[in-house]
Formats: sequence, C-alpha cells, structure tokens
Amino acid sequence: MEITRFDQAPRYDAPGHFDMRGLRLQGFEVSSAEFAWTGLSHFLPGGGAEMDASSLEKIYVVIKGEVTITLGSGEKHVLSKLDSCYIPGGESRAITNEGNNVATMLVIMPYQEQS
Repeated sequence: MEITRFDQAPRYDAPGHFDMRGLRLQGFEVSSAEFAWTGLSHFLPGGGAEMDASSLEKIYVVIKGEVTITLGSGEKHVLSKLDSCYIPGGESRAITNEGNNVATMLVIMPYQEQS
C-alpha cells in the first residue's frame, strides 16, 4: 500500500487552468498507480479551466463549493458538494467557479497513452 499524506501532496500545474491550485494525491510521482491518477483542484472565485477537449475520459467529484461545467454545446451544469460527473474522451468542457467561495474538486483520470 502507498499512502499520500495530504500535507505532503505535491503541487502540479494543469495546462489551460487559471486561479487553480492542483495537488497530486495518487499516481505519477506519488504512487505506483498504473490505471489512473488522482488530483485535488482548488478553484478560487472566478477560477476555472478553459474550454478544451482531451482524448482522455475523466471523473470530477465536487468536495466543497460549486463549479459550473460548460460543455462544447453550450449546455451548463452546476455541480455542488458530492455531485460528480463523467466526461468521455473527446468531449469539450470548461470549468468555472462562479461563486465567492473556494471550490474543491477531486479529479480522476487515466494516464495519457504513450505511442
């Protein structure tokens, strides 16, 4: 078993994200997890992620606050504490914290396939 203590979780910067602090909880440099990695994203008020599509599927779980997920079609969904969503590979999405409190979200993603 490999444990990552929250106070020792390393920071990571996610491309296309703004006013966000990401912490690596599992995978990459912190554990030997091979099927997926897990991060924790803290979004400041007004923070988020630009509209983007990835070939990788992802799962978001809101732990605190609210985030608005906007799909490429323009459809918007507000996720609150313990709400979650699955975004399939290839689907465009943007993330925004439209509130005045910090929003915290768990992110679970597979690794990028190496060619």
